[in-house]
Amino acid sequence: MNRIAQKLEEDKKLKSIYFTAGYPNLNDTTTIIQELEKAGTDIIEIGLPFSDPLADGPTIQESSTQALKNGMTTELLFNQLANIRESVTIPLIIMGYFNPMLQYGVEDFCKKCASIGIDGLIIPDLPVDVYHEEYQAIFEKYGLINIFLITPQTSDERIQFIDSISNGFIYMVSSASVTGTQNAFGDAQIAYFKRIADLQLTTPQIVGFGISNTDTFNTATTYAKGAIIGSAFVKHIKTYDLIKIKDFFIFD
Repeated sequence: MNRIAQKLEEDKKLKSIYFTAGYPNLNDTTTIIQELEKAGTDIIEIGLPFSDPLADGPTIQESSTQALKNGMTTELLFNQLANIRESVTIPLIIMGYFNPMLQYGVEDFCKKCASIGIDGLIIPDLPVDVYHEEYQAIFEKYGLINIFLITPQTSDERIQFIDSISNGFIYMVSSASVTGTQNAFGDAQIAYFKRIADLQLTTPQIVGFGISNTDTFNTATTYAKGAIIGSAFVKHIKTYDLIKIKDFFIFD
């Protein structure tokens, strides 16, 4: 069974951490992954930096820009992760935009992911219809889970379609905005969380965007299986480098 599917079966609220590969320093990638697992992370999302990150807020945009300046590339990321399964057992997901994957070759990209032990992909700008018609068979061939995003603007009909072709979790974007931290969720976001819960989807949901403290984590996981922390963690490693990764874990 795919490691993501195994993790989703655990009787707990899941903590997923996002960071940008090659940031703050080019060769920090594997160290961050190893330290995050030691600190109790359930799932790690490894950001493949891109020059035009449309869904990302200023913190993650800045980290992507710096990672690219540092020299991060798709091939280098694969080289850095070549032996990661010798030291890490939790699910690993690559999150990135479709252009670098298309340039690499979609099947070659999936094949490489499978060979180094990547469990899934999050591709915000790959439409679900295009995936379903053109790429689903390739992902399935290599045992990769493709994780789709929904937002408050996504119709119930489309959410149900996404649910029908998903085999991991649904990334539930908390608001119609870019990534970033916030101190609390408003009434509109709570109504959205309730609306999705009422759909009784078969695919678990994990909430992302705006998770920055215990309150936002607990609110999100009242309605969903877990939550994703991105910008808050990227800010933490910018401030403290890698020496205090364990100190970041306030979501208990």
